[in-house]
Amino acid sequence: MAGHSKWANIKHKKAATDAKRGKIWTRLIKEITVAAKLGGGDADANPRLRLAIDKATDANMPKDNIQRAIQRGVGGADGANYDEIRYEGYGIGGAALIIDCLTDNRVRTVAEVRHALSKHGGNLGAEGSVAFMFQHVGQFFFAPGTPEDALMEAALEAGADDVIVNDDGSFEVVCPPTEFLTVKAALEAKGLKAEASEVTMKPGNEVIFTGEDAEKMQKLLDAVEALDDVQDVYTNAVIGG
Repeated sequence: MAGHSKWANIKHKKAATDAKRGKIWTRLIKEITVAAKLGGGDADANPRLRLAIDKATDANMPKDNIQRAIQRGVGGADGANYDEIRYEGYGIGGAALIIDCLTDNRVRTVAEVRHALSKHGGNLGAEGSVAFMFQHVGQFFFAPGTPEDALMEAALEAGADDVIVNDDGSFEVVCPPTEFLTVKAALEAKGLKAEASEVTMKPGNEVIFTGEDAEKMQKLLDAVEALDDVQDVYTNAVIGG
């Protein structure tokens, strides 16, 4: 992690996410609708829906909006017929990208993703070309100053796989994706609320970008994330200082 602050990067990412709140709500409504359609409207019996509702609540989405999205999914109304597609590709300097989409038009989506990548110096890869570089995990970030012993004990007791101490004093808790909500509830019950948490694709190795390359990579990520059909973008690129 030499050369950049892990914690500063997390805070920057969180601020950028908060700035796109309207876009986030749109994506969450789509995810709630699809989750309800596939697994039913009971969040207690549908882990994917429960996770989506949790994220929507964290994003301050009104309960009425959440409920309408669930009803739309359960009722199979217009707008609920989305296909899930994952694209793999490369950014600046061969940085790895995984792009998850929900779309009602596959032809449009692949064209838009390919165009956004090629316009900013990246390209689409074949299926499986970069996925092996990532691990599907639940991930929690805690600020420097969090009591290490208490966090370590609570996390491992709750079923986490690992607690990582970063060079800047921040902490990262990693767990199986299926245990994310259980670990989150257990940590919060002990008064340990993460600054940021998600089920994500965690890269095995990170590539740090600085200067002009960092600017180019950020523009590429912004262009892909701005596409209406894109739900999540995962990368091993870290935009450094």
